[in-house]
Amino acid sequence: MTVPVGIADLSFYEPERFVTSADLAAGTGIPESVIVEKFGLYGKHVAAPDEHVSDMCIKAAAPIVERHGADTIDAVAYFGSHWKDYAVWQVAPKIQRALGIEGFAFELVNVSAGAPVALKIVADMLRADDRLGSILLVGASRESYLIDYENERSRFMFPFGDGAVAVLLTRGHETNQVLASSLYTDGSFSDDIMVPGGGSRNPTTVETVASGMHVLDVRDPAEMKLRLDPITVKNFIAVAFDALERSGFDRSDADWLLPIHTKRSLNEAILLEMGIPRERSIYLDHHGHMSAVDPLFSLALGANEGRFRDGDVIVILAAGTGYTWAASIVRWGNPRTER
Repeated sequence: MTVPVGIADLSFYEPERFVTSADLAAGTGIPESVIVEKFGLYGKHVAAPDEHVSDMCIKAAAPIVERHGADTIDAVAYFGSHWKDYAVWQVAPKIQRALGIEGFAFELVNVSAGAPVALKIVADMLRADDRLGSILLVGASRESYLIDYENERSRFMFPFGDGAVAVLLTRGHETNQVLASSLYTDGSFSDDIMVPGGGSRNPTTVETVASGMHVLDVRDPAEMKLRLDPITVKNFIAVAFDALERSGFDRSDADWLLPIHTKRSLNEAILLEMGIPRERSIYLDHHGHMSAVDPLFSLALGANEGRFRDGDVIVILAAGTGYTWAASIVRWGNPRTER
């Protein structure tokens, strides 16, 4: 029999600073109505200049460690943004040390697709290794600092915000169970979005800095849109339904959809295809897109507000540049005897 793995606790962190849609309109020249209605954003939290990914992760995870004790946690897994305190550096060991956790620390970085991917990998580890009892999954995003608001090519990234979430996954935990996942990558998009400067192809120089190569950029937005638009909803739906079926549910059994933050039209299209009403989804229009953080941040928000019922089937859905679509299923609370 498969060993159950469940979510024993969740916590999140929001930076204090809040940038409104009016602020973004003033700074970008985009009408506020477009930012609200099309970008799906009333505002977003932005980290302080001296507040980094490690700081936000520690703040998000600290309440969980206080409640459960550092000695009950066997490992720390970071699943957040590539954009960390330093280049070519692991943040997971710093988080582990700051929280007083023994064991080991590792990283699972899959950009915006990271939440369902991390749930799958960590849950599989806990099922496979009886020496592991609990793993603390922590992610943060500080992508707002990677945006050049004068670069029209990166316009769809303007809603990127900052925040962190922590999730404690435990072997043998029968409530809030992490079930099956589905992952799909189309590598033809691998070179479309990146920070062009600072890697081995374009090492940091005076010229790369002067030419603005150290912020997120899109090689050819129109060409990427032409290739992506016909397949993105289809791929979101494919992984969502596949994950449901692998978890033993019908396609109509999903009670909640917790997706990454996207433009409103894409979010509405996914809800429509899945047959899920708007009130059964959490849309982060006061937070924006926080890379891999979004779906688990929404799960923590919903749990904190008491929005989920025992037995609710929750679809954790994401996609990230590269381009990967991913879904994982969480069955909230105690399973229903009948559906």
